[in-house]
Order: sequence, then structure tokens, then C-alpha cells
Amino acid sequence: MSIRNRVGVRRALTLAVAAALVALPVGAAHAQSPAGLSVAADATPAPDTSASATTLRIATSGHVDSFNPFTSIYLLPTNLIRYMYENLVQNDQQDGSPTKGLADSWTTDDGGQKWTYTLQDGLTWSDGEPITSADVVYTYEQMLTVPALAVANGNLVSNFASVDAPDDKTVVITLKAPQAPNPGSEIPIVPKHVWEKIADRSTYANDSNVVGSGSFLIDSYSANQSITLKANPTFWRGAPKIDRLQYIYYTNSDAQVQALRAGEVDFVGSLTPTQFDALKGAPGITTHSGEGRRYASYSFNAGMKTRDGQSFGTGNPALADVKVRQAIRQGIDTKALLKNVLQDQGVPGTSFIPASFAKWTLPADDSVVKSYDPDAAKALLEADGWVAGADGIRVKDGNRLSLRLLVDASDVTEQSTAEYFVPWMKAIGIDIQVESTDDDTISTRSVKGDYDIYFTGWSVNPDPDYQLGINTCANLPTDVDGSGGTTQDGYCNPEFDKLYAQQRSELDEGKRQSIVHDMLAMNYEDAAQVVLWYANGLEAYRSDRFTNFSLQPEKDGIIANQAGYWGFLTVEPASGGDAGGGVNVGLIVVGVIVALAVILAIVIAVIRRRRAGDRE
Repeated sequence: MSIRNRVGVRRALTLAVAAALVALPVGAAHAQSPAGLSVAADATPAPDTSASATTLRIATSGHVDSFNPFTSIYLLPTNLIRYMYENLVQNDQQDGSPTKGLADSWTTDDGGQKWTYTLQDGLTWSDGEPITSADVVYTYEQMLTVPALAVANGNLVSNFASVDAPDDKTVVITLKAPQAPNPGSEIPIVPKHVWEKIADRSTYANDSNVVGSGSFLIDSYSANQSITLKANPTFWRGAPKIDRLQYIYYTNSDAQVQALRAGEVDFVGSLTPTQFDALKGAPGITTHSGEGRRYASYSFNAGMKTRDGQSFGTGNPALADVKVRQAIRQGIDTKALLKNVLQDQGVPGTSFIPASFAKWTLPADDSVVKSYDPDAAKALLEADGWVAGADGIRVKDGNRLSLRLLVDASDVTEQSTAEYFVPWMKAIGIDIQVESTDDDTISTRSVKGDYDIYFTGWSVNPDPDYQLGINTCANLPTDVDGSGGTTQDGYCNPEFDKLYAQQRSELDEGKRQSIVHDMLAMNYEDAAQVVLWYANGLEAYRSDRFTNFSLQPEKDGIIANQAGYWGFLTVEPASGGDAGGGVNVGLIVVGVIVALAVILAIVIAVIRRRRAGDRE
């Protein structure tokens, strides 16, 4: 399963409105938000997306499973959950290291097996109720005792033996074994007095009137149209300087770029390099390229299995052969992809821990890392018994080496990558059948194991423990429909699991880095996936309307999709900013005059035709 950006089904404009916009001058188009111009994907009335000096409008196509902090795993909702609920321990803006969250301080005993947290004074939920240690204990106990509430972050509490609250301000976590990663990180703490009244917490959508402790709280959600979050005036770091964040759906990234140019939104992320370059120097717009925390990969279906060993899915048995997976890796020129697809906006990938986390990533010059070598790939397949047939495609035991590649039809990067990948594979004797479909279908099929290869990627946290954990056998699905677990690639190697336990308990950071390195090298040689690159985060915003965005890491980092809530926390209206999104009154007047002239001409023509008809 992957964290992926999703494509909504929102239609940006009706034909009639599009025609009207064509008739009007550009400035007039700037004057209007898309409110009322979109075709709703459901029966919900179109949201009010009109410009406001204190509402930051963000373009998105992100998939939403829910806003439930116990179950949501997709990129957009998990980012928003970071805004809604404070953790016991937060990721620092400067470098992602553990810093104050709900907990003011913490100590460790018994060699890292017992962690004691002291909460800050005077914390309150957004409804005014006090935040106490009982809320923290309740949150963790839900994950420990209800399997359905451990979907999102269950592996983060797998080492918990007990959680106690000796008083309102103290939380004591006792672990089964000493642990290096701070156990108070990455788990949103929910209000007990709200959640204990919910009958089915695992299916609770949590998409309106949220009571939380973070900087922004979801006020309303309209599927495939918009998500509105309001500022929390009681946030312990201080109230945000704007009133709202509003995420507005667009069918594709080009529509988002046009919306930014037109002043219909104020922020766009996940730009392609071409879009990024095109926006450079645009009036009122600032572009930003930051070091990202995501990797992009081709994930292989090497034979999906449940935790108890039941096979499921439709993966080609050829991919169960590690030599085939390794050959595919050596047949991919990642440097060429980086240059031609990403226009060098990133660095080549090695493992699923991005280069931005220098302490943990697998170095590009590591001895296990293989370079592009199609001859070596062909030799590997040949030695493994895959013999080229009359058409050049290899065959073994009567099975032709033909694999399906799922590609998002709306994603330019995936499409472009596939255009290089297919001929490269043909050159080494592998037939690739590209299946272009929509992003939601890819997500559904990947969960069910109904694929051979698909393009995917995860956003990774500063500490590698979570990402390593979802590569262990313990996180495989429990059911043959792919549910009941969160696994990155369906990977399971007992030796990897042993190292996972070792790194988690190793308190010497240098020794832990060495173990993590060995784990990444093992996963690399097992070729569970081919990591293609670590892309820069390419973003753009209306600097004529908003300013003071914050980066994480503080130096050369990104604004959106952080491992924290810093990006929009400090945003404020730009001095002299235009709440109307760049309205040009003069152009509007000209546009109205032109439109009236066109209408008048049409009326005159109709009248003349009618009169002519009368004569006939």
C-alpha cells in the first residue's frame, strides 16, 4: 500500500463558463474564484472558494481515505491530521529531531525501557476542556487493544508493555525492550471525552467540527471539492495569523497551475519541473524548490501473502524470482530518468530512506548499489534460465516474461517514466504491458495485489523506525483482500526483522546507523522495489497575497508535506496584499463592455434573421 497523491473527479469548468472566460480579458478571470463554476462530484453544494485576505487556498488532487488519525494513511489527510492533533513529542522545524509537543519534557530509565513525560501546563482542547495524561493513555490504549485502530501507526506501539498516568500531567510508557526512537513521536493524541462517545471509532470519518489541539482544525469536507480548516485560537504555540486553510480540488496539475496564475488559489505543490519553470517570474508568484522527504519507486508484486502465509493477488510468478527483479533494476537508467523526466530536480534514489536524511539513507556509493548495465541485466536473466524467444522476449519453462505496469493516466511524471521504461525492458528481453488507469483504481488494485509493477512512493519521517517497520513480516495484511496491515511492498524477510528489532533497541546512534544501513542493503539486494529518485519539493505561491511561509528542515526544506505543521503556521497576509486575488478593475470594465458588445451584436443578428424569416 502506498501513500500517493490522488486525483479527484472535480470538473473545473463547464463548457459554457469556459466559453465566457475565453471571451473575458485575463484580468476579469482573475477577479473570480471558481466558486459555482465547478461541477460537483456529489450532491453537496459547491463550496465557497472566494478570495479572502485571511484564507489560504491550496490546490489539491489528493486522495482522502478519512481524517481518522487511527486509520488514515494517505498523504493529504495525514498531513492535515498533523495540523489537527499535537503529538506527545513533535518533530523539530530545524532538523526534525524530537522537540516539545504536548510534553514539556521527558526522561528515560532502565536503559531506554521506561520513558516518563511531563505535560505542559495549561493545555486545552479547542472546546476548552483540559488536556491531561488521561487523553494520552486513552489514545495509546486504543491502538494497543483494538486492532482496527492500529492500522495507521500500530507498529509504533508494538514495543509498548504498558502506559500509565500517575497524575494529570505525567505519562509513563514502559516498553518490552529498550528503544532508541522516542515512543512519544508521530502518534496524534485525541481527546478522550470526544472519542470515547463514538460507537465505531474505526470507521469514524472525523471530517467536520473536529475538536483538536493543533493549529488548524477541519471545519468541513466536501468530497472531491474542498476541505476547509479553521485556525485554532487556543493552539499552544499561538494562534495562526490567518483564519483558514482551504484545499480546493482540481482534476489535474495543469489546472492547478492555471488556477494559481488566475488567482483562484494561493498555493500549489507537487509541481512538475516544466510547470515549475513556467511559473518562474510570473507576476505575483514565488516559486520554491526544497529538499523533499519522499522517494519514488517501481514496486514489484513478488507474491503477496498475508501474515499467516496465505497467497493472494494476481502477481506474475516470474517476479517471485529475485534475479528477474534485480535484472529489471540494472536495466533502468535512473540518471537518465532524473535528467529527462525530473530535469535534475532531485537526486538518484537507492533505498526507501531519502537522501535528505543523511544519517540513515543508503549511500549512492555503497558496494551493493548497482549502476545501469543492460548487458549485466541480460546476463543475469540468461544465467537464470530466461532465454530470448523469436521476438526477443525471454521465456522460461514455457512462461513468457511479460509484465503489467500500472500507470496513472493523469500523472505526467508516471507517463514519461513509462515511456523510457518500456523500451529499456524490451532491450533486455522483458515485455511490459502498460495499463493506464486512474489513481484510485491503482490504489485499490495495489492493496488487493492485483498488479505486477506500479509507480509509488512514501513520505518518510525523520526517524526511520516507522518506514523500516512497515517492511517487516509483522505488518503484512491479515486478510486475503489486502486489509489488516500496512506494508510498503509486501516485503517479508525474517533476517530483516531480526535487524529491525536490533536497531530499535540500540541506543548508541552510531551502532544503530550501521544496523539500519545493513537493513537497507538487504532490502536493496532482495529488490522488493526499485527506488528511482528523491525529488525536490517544487512549490509555488501567491506572494502578492501571502508571505512568511516556514520550511522544514529550516534550511533548504519544503513548505507543504512536512513531517510537522510548520509550513503554514506562520503564514500571514502580504503587506498591501489583494484580498480579491489580483482583481484588475480596469480590465473588468473593459471585459464587461466587450461582453455587452458581443451580446448586443448577437441580439441584432437574431432580430435581423427573425425579420428576414418573417418576410419569407
